[in-house]
Amino acid sequence: MHRHLTIAASFFALFFVLLFAGADWTRFRGPDASGISEDTGLPTTWSATENVVWKTPLPGYGASSPITLGEKVFLTCYSGYGFDPDAPGEQRDLKHHVLCLDRRKGEILWDKTSPAVLPDTEYGGFMLRHGYASSTPATDGQGLYAFFGRSGVFAYTLDGELKWKADAGSGTHSWGSATSVVLYDDLVIVNASVESQAVIAFDKATGQEKWRAEEIPMSWSTPLVVTLADGSHELVVNMKDHIRAYDPKTGKLLWHCKGVQDYVVPGPVADRDVVYVTGGRQAARIFAVRCGGRGDVTDSHILWEVRKTPKVAMPVVHDGLLFYVTQRGTASYLDAKTGDVLYEQDLGFSGRGDTVYASPVLADGKLYVVSREDGAAVLAPGREFKELARNHLGDPSIFNGTPVVSDGQLLLRSDKFLYCIDE
Repeated sequence: MHRHLTIAASFFALFFVLLFAGADWTRFRGPDASGISEDTGLPTTWSATENVVWKTPLPGYGASSPITLGEKVFLTCYSGYGFDPDAPGEQRDLKHHVLCLDRRKGEILWDKTSPAVLPDTEYGGFMLRHGYASSTPATDGQGLYAFFGRSGVFAYTLDGELKWKADAGSGTHSWGSATSVVLYDDLVIVNASVESQAVIAFDKATGQEKWRAEEIPMSWSTPLVVTLADGSHELVVNMKDHIRAYDPKTGKLLWHCKGVQDYVVPGPVADRDVVYVTGGRQAARIFAVRCGGRGDVTDSHILWEVRKTPKVAMPVVHDGLLFYVTQRGTASYLDAKTGDVLYEQDLGFSGRGDTVYASPVLADGKLYVVSREDGAAVLAPGREFKELARNHLGDPSIFNGTPVVSDGQLLLRSDKFLYCIDE
């Protein structure tokens, strides 16, 4: 009798641990790509000597974000070429890395390398800002999937065994490649606009191409699977001049409308059946579009548009508000229903050129905004600007990776180190 009670007590203890444990961060900007976490107890302040649980030197550079699964952290980087603009080395030495780290200690458990498919973009110009590992991997709890531009899509077991490699095209661009992996049912989906002007879906088990959507121009934007009220799904893709939604199972075009008349970088974000799409430079725009239409929905489903954009980082939409940070470090809040600007506040980040590439994340009643070279700001969400803290790690390397919220902690990635931040 006592044994059965002990087993029952252990079961319920495990149930509550799982119920209240922080959710895994399994893809770029979290499991639903919203950049929002329900975790609590996150730190507000940190420095080189305060609230750093561990700091791990990485075997190469990179701008991708880490992801987490249980006691593991996965991350990509590159080595052999493209560190120093004055002495970049030889492209023939360029290698890509997929890493697994111990979540609690920060120790690297395995490091799988693969030679780059050459020639790739020469190291110079905008490549100096992010390099050759800018795509965040994704996991479904069974496998790990990474994208390295013209070097292809890679599928690994969680122990680092290569399952398959697939070609996504041979194109290159002076700005490099950056879109992150999207998983849907039994598919691995990548926006290969740079490599083949296409969005391509591969079979998770084999790497076989299942469908391809053509004519995707000037897009460094990660697609988004939107769940509608009736339980159906749409894959929304942001590209120059167009916003399109596809059936993620088949690649069939469902609807389309006008989009940003320029190149696009931020991925779409959604609040229920409304998707927010942004990008561009002189033709900067943010569109609010109601999903679920068919055919050309330009005149029927665009709710509003404004001449604003974060340009690089993705927004956060929460509680009827749309928050974003521009590449120059201006924090902005818009009314998500109308597009009306509530405030625009210069955060005063210093640095060369664009000061912000990382997307903000929202957790524990705080907005975390990481700059490339001048630390991080912690802001209070709401209709009025309020800064809670300004934090610096004393690390002169470049922080392009979007923060990760995992198990009540923050993971921050620079191009040289991975940090775990906790109180």
